[in-house]
This record gives sequence, C-alpha cells and structure tokens, in this order.
Amino acid sequence: MTKIFSKLHQVTDKARRILSGARNNPLFCVCFRSHVNMVEHGSYSKVQALNDLCATTFTPSGIPSPSSPAIRKLCSLLDTIHAADVGLKEENPDDDWGHGFFGLDRLSQAARWSQPITYIDIYECDSFTMCIFCFPTSSVIPLHDHPGMTVFSKVLYGSLHVKAYDWVEPPCIYESKGSSCPPVKLAKLAVDKVLTAPCGTSVLYPKSGGNLHCFTAVTPCAVLDILTPPYMEDAGRKCTYYHDYPYSSFSTRNGTEIRDGKEDDYAWLAEMGTPDNLYMRQGVYTGPAVNV
Repeated sequence: MTKIFSKLHQVTDKARRILSGARNNPLFCVCFRSHVNMVEHGSYSKVQALNDLCATTFTPSGIPSPSSPAIRKLCSLLDTIHAADVGLKEENPDDDWGHGFFGLDRLSQAARWSQPITYIDIYECDSFTMCIFCFPTSSVIPLHDHPGMTVFSKVLYGSLHVKAYDWVEPPCIYESKGSSCPPVKLAKLAVDKVLTAPCGTSVLYPKSGGNLHCFTAVTPCAVLDILTPPYMEDAGRKCTYYHDYPYSSFSTRNGTEIRDGKEDDYAWLAEMGTPDNLYMRQGVYTGPAVNV
C-alpha cells in the first residue's frame, strides 16, 4: 500500500502550470458556476465537477479549515455521488466469498483472505488525490495514519466498519526499558461504527476526526477517497501502520490517568511495518473522463 501511495504525488509540469493558472484566473469562478449548471442538466459529469472544485480549493501545502465553506461545498457534492457516477457496478453480496463481518466462510479462510482490495486512480496531482478502494467482504486496510492531511471518504455501495483514533495532546508516550516492546503512544477513539450506503461523507483532519483509521468490509463495498495534500515521503507525509493495544496494557506500568472519557475510549498505538496480508491490486478507472 505504501508503494501505491508513494506515486500519488507525481504530476507533470504542464499539469501544474494549468492548475496554477486556473486558480489565479478571475474568470475561473464564472466558468465553474456554468459547469455546475451543466451538471444539473446532465451534460457535465459529477466527477469532473468534483475535480474542478478540488483544483480551486486545495494547494500542495494548504490545509483547509474544518469550518471552511469550501469544505461544506465539497461534502455536499460528494454526498450526491453514487457508484454509477464513477463507472462502478454495485457488487452482489450473494456472489461474495464471505458471510459478513464475523460470519462463517463459504470457502476456506485462506481463499477468502486471498481476495485483493482493488485500488483505482481517478486523478492525482501535487495538491490532491482522487481514488477508489473496492473491498471484498471481510477485507481490511489496517490501522494507518494520514500525517498533515485531510481526507474525504464517501461509501459508494455496501457497508464498511470504520475504527479511527486521534493522538492525545500533549503526546503521551511509553517506552519500556530493557524490553523488546516498541514504544507506544496514547490515542483516543474518534470513530467506531459501520457506514452503509447511502450515507454522508466522512472527513478526517490532521489532528481530529480520526486521522488514524482502519477499514473492514462488512459486505462488498467501495469507497471514494480524496486526500489533500497527497502522501509524499519527501514532505514528511509517509503512510505508517500501527497496532493498537487496550489502554490497560500499559497504563498501570507508567501511571497514566484518563482525563476525559472511559478506558475503552483510549488505546496505545505501536508502529509496525506494512502488513504482509495487505493484498491490493491496481484497477482501471472506467468512469467519465477527468479533463484538466
């Protein structure tokens, strides 16, 4: 997954010049309003409208405020997008190999886990990435972070369990002396629920909304993601995976006390390498073309 995300920041100089010119052109807002009217009359795709709105909203270093009108506008547009708008056909749960989140398998455990998550690029530049993840039942994207990033997620079909954390501030880190156990850092649970389409857009921010999250497919499902700015190791935005431990695992060793909420609202997170069982393949985008 890290290799997939590492290429998302790549963009040609020509595309950069075009995007920069569009943002600085006072006539662009007028053009965009006419494009929105075209969407309403069916002659302009929602994906193109989404891409244009992202291009005028995001910059390579700019992080939008949660209260920004542009955020609300983007969420409103995302809320109207369905699987067919991006060239997807909803999967039939009866055709899937699993039997739900905690159910029994129709085939062997090994066969079910061998099903890959499909990753589909829609558009990418140095300001944002627009992509789709298609999940078979019970497939998982393990707990990972989005350092310094804002991420919009829209479930297009099916049901997806989301578990997400935010770091506790000020940071609370426990390092076990003379032990092989890696350092752990305290995080607070932000989201723990199942999202079922149709549903509203979820947004996570650099320090709130569940910046560290894990996805588990309850049924076959697909998620449209917009990441801004994209993953870029050179800029310190590297995808890191974590293992979460119950709060009680380390709290008694270092005397940490809960300041807000219950023990179940907290967990200790330890960095880990890219999981060996993360099986992902590149898919082909078949929806409406995106023109820059």
